[in-house]
Amino acid sequence: MTIRNILLLLLALSVSASMSAQTKVKPGIEVLRDGGFAQLQGKRVGLITNPTGIDNDLKSTIDILHEAPGVTLTALFSPEHGVRGDVHAGDHVGTSTDPSTGVTVYSIYGKTLRPSAEMLKDVDVLVYDIQDIGCRSYTFISTMGNAMQACAELGKEFMVLDRPNPVSGNKVEGNLVEEGCESFVSRFPIPYLYGLTPGELARYLNEEGILGKKVDLTVVPMQGWKRDMTFARTGMPWVLPSPHIPTPETAVYYPMSGILGELGYMSIGVGYTEPFKLFCAEWIDAPELARRLNALNLPGLKFRPIYIKPFYAVGQGRNLQGVELYVTDIDSAPLSLTQFYVMQELARMYPDRKALDKADPKRFDMFDKVCGSKEIRKRFGKNHNVADIVEYWNKDNESFRKASSAYYLYR
Repeated sequence: MTIRNILLLLLALSVSASMSAQTKVKPGIEVLRDGGFAQLQGKRVGLITNPTGIDNDLKSTIDILHEAPGVTLTALFSPEHGVRGDVHAGDHVGTSTDPSTGVTVYSIYGKTLRPSAEMLKDVDVLVYDIQDIGCRSYTFISTMGNAMQACAELGKEFMVLDRPNPVSGNKVEGNLVEEGCESFVSRFPIPYLYGLTPGELARYLNEEGILGKKVDLTVVPMQGWKRDMTFARTGMPWVLPSPHIPTPETAVYYPMSGILGELGYMSIGVGYTEPFKLFCAEWIDAPELARRLNALNLPGLKFRPIYIKPFYAVGQGRNLQGVELYVTDIDSAPLSLTQFYVMQELARMYPDRKALDKADPKRFDMFDKVCGSKEIRKRFGKNHNVADIVEYWNKDNESFRKASSAYYLYR
């Protein structure tokens, strides 16, 4: 091969790599816009969204639909944190007017968890566009399901503008929600990690009869997304869906520590610079805990000692130590069980500090609701041994995967 041909080949490879790096997954809002908003023409539109509802140029879906020819945006519906992201976690969301569009914003988080007939009186189709994180205990999918039920009862159409599952479409972990453990953080009988996009989940809930009466559902799929993609591979911009999910990587760590976080037993990094990525307390020997956890040879996981002083929340202003999590292979890593392995090793290091023995029993109710079952706490609490819960935790995975695969929009 001549030097000229080699240079041409290198140039071609460089251009190809550059084009690949620039390739972006198109979210549902862009696909809808590319199609001239055909499904919404002549209709009065309500929109459930927050700051994550954007195109790849960071333009809000609110403004896109407000400006869309042939589309009349008549109402906005606010989930947790508000449609423009100006409400703190757990704070009351009230009725207001969006200053940019003049459209009324109705709260569906707080006392009112679903749109009322009055809120929907000037709406023909209710559109949902929110970036989720693929974990059952995150409240946005509960909002989506409640809105679907309201639309079904009132004869309104419902549309989902689809977005990626940032943990990929392959991670399914955790038992189905059981009777007595239903709540806004465990609204539907699905696994803790459910491996579906919002649009796929809407199809599953609707067609499997989980919501009762079926709604007239349209899902506008993404273009270019594949099931094995984490968010980092989409080329899309990330907007934090809540204050403690600042990066797409945090969405991976959230299910690894969030259940333990309900106990208030130690810092999981909320209040420091690494939310959901740490396990720290004043009494932990950091190097020893890291050594023990690494000795378990958990697939796709590494741990390192870390020393922190949280700015707020658990351990505020105190010197804590523990471990920082690293996911090296998301496909093989037992994400949601990681926090139980941490509790197991700490119980072996400090028998007088076992998590479920030391935690305030008043916190058990929320712990059970996030787990979706009281059995996990009961079984784990006997010996603080992960082997006692693995089978139960994963018992529904394959049956759910098989049932939900019928509603896949992507391969």
